[in-house]
Amino acid sequence: MNMLEELRHLDPNDPGKWPASIRAIALLVLMLITLGAGYYFIWQDQLNNLETVRAEEQTLKDTYLVKKRSAVNLPVLKQQLKDIERSLSALLKQLPNKSEMEALLVDINQAGLGRGLQFELFKPAENETIHEFYAELPVTVRVTGGYHDIGSFASDIAQLPRIVTLNNINIVPGADNTLILDAVAKTFRYLDENEMINQGTQGQ
Repeated sequence: MNMLEELRHLDPNDPGKWPASIRAIALLVLMLITLGAGYYFIWQDQLNNLETVRAEEQTLKDTYLVKKRSAVNLPVLKQQLKDIERSLSALLKQLPNKSEMEALLVDINQAGLGRGLQFELFKPAENETIHEFYAELPVTVRVTGGYHDIGSFASDIAQLPRIVTLNNINIVPGADNTLILDAVAKTFRYLDENEMINQGTQGQ
């Protein structure tokens, strides 16, 4: 008797009399159905919740490590901030305030005269260029003198205690073995408190 004939003669009300092979297959099918139903109705949600919790756990670990590294590096970061503040303070001291600008212009003029140069033009711009925390004033200059004197003048400008830069430099031969230097000397000053407030208001 083959398996199909055995299945036809099975009594569904008395599985105890089924052949052992049929009972084994039936138990296997029943177990698979039970497992499938359990996964679909119960375990699937629990597994999804488990994955969510694991993801949250990893996020918390990452956040903890970031905060831990920040805490460990806090003294270093504080020291770096102090160094930056000191550097900024030193730079600001090289920028004159509004009342010192006139003295700085005199220093530039004296630097040229001290090298025996003759000023043919010394013209500060009528208006400053305002930046975020400082103002820039270009001064158009034209001086006549010897090669070494002009070079020394440029060096003296660079060594002034206040920041002054020479820009748009043009040197051409003059009379009697002299040279003519055309340049724009840019001077800088820091904005006072009221100017900073106005600058911040205009930037909004």
